Amino acid sequence: MTSQQGGEDNYMWNNLKRYAQSLVTSFVAGEEGQGLVEYSLILALVSIAAILALTNLGAAIVAELEVVTGAL
Repeated sequence: MTSQQGGEDNYMWNNLKRYAQSLVTSFVAGEEGQGLVEYSLILALVSIAAILALTNLGAAIVAELEVVTGAL
């Protein structure tokens, strides 16, 4: 009876271990997806800021070139 009970305890611990591993795996997988979304949002924000900055810089360069052209 003792060996059978020990086997049941071992079976219970193995199931508990598998359950804990599955919880950790699902938590890590959820965090990985969340991190990807955060990086995508940051990339979109940086891209929009770069487009706005380059658009304004381009307009300023055109204005300066018109001044130079007018001076010639």
